[in-house]
Amino acid sequence: MKLTGILSIAGYPGLFKMVSQMKTGLVVESLLDGKRMPAYSTQKILALEDISIYTEEDDVPLADVFALFLKKTDGKAALNPKKASVNELSDFLTSVLPNYDKERVYNSDLKKLFQWFNLLAEKGLLEEEKEEKKPAKKAAAKKETKEAKPKAKSDSKPAKGASKKVKK
Repeated sequence: MKLTGILSIAGYPGLFKMVSQMKTGLVVESLLDGKRMPAYSTQKILALEDISIYTEEDDVPLADVFALFLKKTDGKAALNPKKASVNELSDFLTSVLPNYDKERVYNSDLKKLFQWFNLLAEKGLLEEEKEEKKPAKKAAAKKETKEAKPKAKSDSKPAKGASKKVKK
C-alpha cells in the first residue's frame, strides 16, 4: 500500500495530497473538499508514510496497519471514531494488530487512525500494491542481445576528448 504524498498538517482537519513544492513550503490539496492551499515549512507537516504504530516488539508502519484494516473491512470504512467508543476502537485494532502497545498508543491516536483510514477508504486511495513481476528470462535475453551486438567504431571520428595525430 502506498501512502506517498499523503500528508497531515497540524491545525487543519483531514488529510492532504502534495501537489507541488515552492521555496517556502508545499502546495497541498485537501482530501475533504479538494481545495488547494499553501503549507509552509513553519507548520508541522507529517507524511503518512513516515508514521508507525507502537507494538510490543517493533513499530509497524501505518501502511501495513491500513492493509490489515483493508483486509478486515473488505475495502470499506471501519468504525466511525465520532460514534464508536474508545474501547470499541481499541478492540478493533487489537483484532487486527494484537500486539500493539496500549500504553504508548493514546486514545487520540486511535481516533485519528480510524479517521484517516475512513477518509482514505472513502476516496479510494487504499489499494493494495500490485507487484510487477517481470520474467527473468526475458530481461537476461535482452542483456545478451545487447552484449552480442557490439557497436562498430568508426575510424573517421576520434573519441570525445581525444586529440588527432598529425603526421609530419
